[in-house]
Amino acid sequence: MKTLAKQAREACIILAQSSQSDKNRALFALADALQTHRADLLSANAQDVENAKRQGLSSAIIDRLLLTPERLDNIANDVRSIASLPDPVGQIIDGGILDSGLCIKRQRVPLGVILAIYEARPNVTIDVAALCLKTGNAVILRGGKETTDTNAVLVKIVQSALSAAHLPPNAVQAVTNPDRGLLLELLKLDREIDMVIPRGGAGLHQFCKENSTIPVIVGGIGVCHIYVEATADLEPSLEVIVNAKTQRPSTCNTLETLLVDRKIAAQFLPKLAQRLEEAKVTIHSDDFPTALQKNGIIQPLDPSRLNQEWLSLNLNVVVVEGIDNAIEHIRTYGSQHSESILTNDHLKARQFVQQVDAAAVYINASTRFTDGAQFGLGAEVAVSTQKLHARGPMGLDALTTYKWVCEGNYLCRK
Repeated sequence: MKTLAKQAREACIILAQSSQSDKNRALFALADALQTHRADLLSANAQDVENAKRQGLSSAIIDRLLLTPERLDNIANDVRSIASLPDPVGQIIDGGILDSGLCIKRQRVPLGVILAIYEARPNVTIDVAALCLKTGNAVILRGGKETTDTNAVLVKIVQSALSAAHLPPNAVQAVTNPDRGLLLELLKLDREIDMVIPRGGAGLHQFCKENSTIPVIVGGIGVCHIYVEATADLEPSLEVIVNAKTQRPSTCNTLETLLVDRKIAAQFLPKLAQRLEEAKVTIHSDDFPTALQKNGIIQPLDPSRLNQEWLSLNLNVVVVEGIDNAIEHIRTYGSQHSESILTNDHLKARQFVQQVDAAAVYINASTRFTDGAQFGLGAEVAVSTQKLHARGPMGLDALTTYKWVCEGNYLCRK
């Protein structure tokens, strides 16, 4: 592992000096290669999916693992989007001339070497590799064992694109051995690796925090809420709720708990039950009238699930006593990922934004928008729910730091 990390460090030194045109040439070559080698990728992915099914992995994990021609095209287009974005490296953030005569500037530079640890999602392999390449960072990818065949093909394609652009192929390397001991070894290499980005369940994040001597970006756990405030338009609210729950339920920005204001509960809950039944969503709640509890679509609420992700077509529904109660519920059970209010009351919307502590806060919109591509960032390496040094979808800027560049005319401090 130390040799791997040293190779990454050497590659990032070269990559940090590479021109924007060289990096973009590699990215466009990568996007084209993903589509040229579509058959190989889908074949490898089909083998991974079959293995996952044999091992009895959940439908949520299998959905994250699955590549389709459409998903593959989207991944390739995201790479092209990243190539088209301005390169942040070398950008002057601010600066000026001090009274001493010293000219001082803050300039963006790459972070260095990044260790990305993730489970199930082959798209993360490309998203992270492309964003790191654009920002001059080297990356070590440690995917889950369930993506072994897919990632082997993906990393080979990335390294070929780097070589074609005369960039070091070791700028993107993968650890394919699932031995956790190797991961422990990597997490101690703080002289070679600058940042750890885990993408997976709460257990993975906790493991990295407890065992790493390298800074860890925490995030990706999405216990997301929507609060339907008393003044909300009910029919449009139903559409937002269904979108947030069903558009892709295995993602971290999907809706997990719906909060309904008691003032509209009697009117809204029957409409909600009908709409969610049509969408094949199972409701977990103690607040629905007995007459609606039919066909098994409404199950008793398990309080222990309020601070956990469903990642499936299941939804907690809780009736609350106004906005203060809703905000308190979110403070108690939320994961600081994405929270939304549906309302026509501007003061209530403002209160929600000011008092809810989350990386992304929405007014009259689905939580499913918390995504690097949707935010115009091209893609993301992760969604950070912490406050240092990045928060929310982490795009190009979040993969840079800065250095102070100070220039004088043989200047001495008095």
